[in-house]
Amino acid sequence: MRDNKSVFSNIDWTTVLIFLALAITGWISVYAAVYDEDHKSIFDLSQRYGKQLLWIALGGLLAFIVLLTDPKFFNAFAFPIYLVTILMLIAVLVFGSTISGSKSWFQIGGYAIQPAEFAKFSTALALASYFGKLDIGYAQLRTRIVTAAIILLPALLILMQYDTGSALVFSAFILVFYREGMSGVPLLLGLAAVVLFLLTLYFEPVYVIIGMAILVGASLFFVKRNLQNILTLIGILAIASIFVISVEYVYENVLETHQRTRISVLLGLDDDLLGAGYNVHQSKIAIGSGGFSGKGFLNGTQTKFNFVPEQSTDFIFCTVGEEWGFLGSLVIVGLYISLFLRLIFLAERQRSVFARVYGYSILSVLFFHFAVNIGMTIGLVPVIGIPLPFISYGGSSLWAFTIMLFVFLKQDANRLNIL
Repeated sequence: MRDNKSVFSNIDWTTVLIFLALAITGWISVYAAVYDEDHKSIFDLSQRYGKQLLWIALGGLLAFIVLLTDPKFFNAFAFPIYLVTILMLIAVLVFGSTISGSKSWFQIGGYAIQPAEFAKFSTALALASYFGKLDIGYAQLRTRIVTAAIILLPALLILMQYDTGSALVFSAFILVFYREGMSGVPLLLGLAAVVLFLLTLYFEPVYVIIGMAILVGASLFFVKRNLQNILTLIGILAIASIFVISVEYVYENVLETHQRTRISVLLGLDDDLLGAGYNVHQSKIAIGSGGFSGKGFLNGTQTKFNFVPEQSTDFIFCTVGEEWGFLGSLVIVGLYISLFLRLIFLAERQRSVFARVYGYSILSVLFFHFAVNIGMTIGLVPVIGIPLPFISYGGSSLWAFTIMLFVFLKQDANRLNIL
């Protein structure tokens, strides 16, 4: 009992309070998003908000169990847990149910479980456990191959379920690599690839290549003009040109029709307010109509009349924007930023590599969800269908995020016992 008391006394209660604030906000927001006159009780378990309260309560129980667990368990069993989620991802391809076009759910009675959400947690554990081994550094080629495989395996299995959004979340782990010593070059190359991809969609490939050739020619005036530098610049131009030429093929033959449409609408290349652009258009109307202080709780017209599809899940933030306005949205964003800054602080004070890498892993996943979810509700990124952490309706995501967070809080509470 003495050990349990000391563990609970070392828990970072600031993070716990932020978690509770976000979870309660989510419960209230789900209630507002699906409220109707026939079901007024916020505790009605037949409605989504009642189920969300149940998810929160069970999530609290899971958090309590995690805090009672020996912190060494998560490192010791990281790869077995990872293997179990991989098997679940394979099983759902065979036995799973298709919901919203993705075969990524196990249907159990009236409830559904999505293994992809828990795969993010197990991948974070596996990465942390691998990095935590002695004499392992990111500079080693073997480390890069193994860590890439740990991430790509669940991502590819999720992609096979036609759940592109969840698969893209795994790209967030690159931030962990950067913290552990990866050069900034891959990030710059990724940014350059995105810029070239967008330019190729706006302009003919030949014009993009001509523009790059002009830039390469101009750069010769700023570098030493020797054979090695000239060949390097020519090689960069050749690789970039091949990429530009391949963009059109990928866009037309690899991406699904609905994915191309969403990108075209987002970039203003197409206008489809009654089709692919409908959700985002209505979401922006809802958020904009909230003004500075909002229309008031349960008074959102866009929300009340169901103009925005998936408003209790992927587009929950537009409910916040309409009913609570700019001020309410600012509070929610402030809570997330506070959580992220707190996680960085906690991760940097860890004494073990396992705990530090795991902390940055969950930070990366939570930040990706936050940035992309809010970005798609205001039309800054394509709609890829991922939940807002702790706020969107859904048991799988809420439980997975809760377990991820409290495993890290358990590691942090135990840091003083690590020599």
